[in-house]
Amino acid sequence: MALTGGRDVESGGLQGRLYASVQPAEMGARPTYVLLHGIGVSHRYLARLHEELAKAADVYSFDLPGFGKSSNPGRQLQVEEFAGFVGDVLTEAGVHNYVPVGHSMGTQFAVELALQEPERVAGAVLMGPVVETSRKSTARQAVALTRDAMFSESLTSNAIVFSDYFRAGPRWYLTELPVMMDYPLEERLAAVSQPVLVLRGTKDPIARRPWCVNLAEVAQQGTMAEILGQGHVFQHTAPEIAAQAISGWVRAVNGFGVTA
Repeated sequence: MALTGGRDVESGGLQGRLYASVQPAEMGARPTYVLLHGIGVSHRYLARLHEELAKAADVYSFDLPGFGKSSNPGRQLQVEEFAGFVGDVLTEAGVHNYVPVGHSMGTQFAVELALQEPERVAGAVLMGPVVETSRKSTARQAVALTRDAMFSESLTSNAIVFSDYFRAGPRWYLTELPVMMDYPLEERLAAVSQPVLVLRGTKDPIARRPWCVNLAEVAQQGTMAEILGQGHVFQHTAPEIAAQAISGWVRAVNGFGVTA
């Protein structure tokens, strides 16, 4: 599944692709969500969630540099650089207040955006966050990913994920893998002052429950919630429930001033 109407975007010599579902300003203030994919993949496995959230919010999704239909940067990018790219593109698009919704490695980008742009990022949603501090081993992550694909995911989610892996290519995936593995998520998250929702599927072997509970406790204003019976890619397999969890959390914290 892919969204239509995407456009190429560029900042700082990096190229990506942006997909937007935005209502005219005269329609009234709506929350704004920015969906950020993880390593190897693209906006496609977030497309169902994008469409659900867009029923009541303005939503932006990215193909980040090197992934999806974006060109390869030709060098290793750090988490801070991905976040800086997203922030610059959103500024150019006129987005002034938003909630980044990251999945897997995308949670790292969401945290960095919250730290880089505290005046613009109203809160952050971390779906299936990585990498658990006690399991910073490529072999362990590979085993967990395999378990998730075999026992927790649908045929369509696996088709999207693995075809995106093929498109990105092993060289770029392996270039960015150490960046994901080395990112100190707990340490960086502890410095985030905005509200944070940590969201996981109950069958997710990658973002395990104790790890997610710990992250919610580390955050200054953290909440943890679960999507019953779902794996790591729950935003694709249960998009309506995921959208309800996210929008319900925003309402529960009084919307914290989220506007388009």
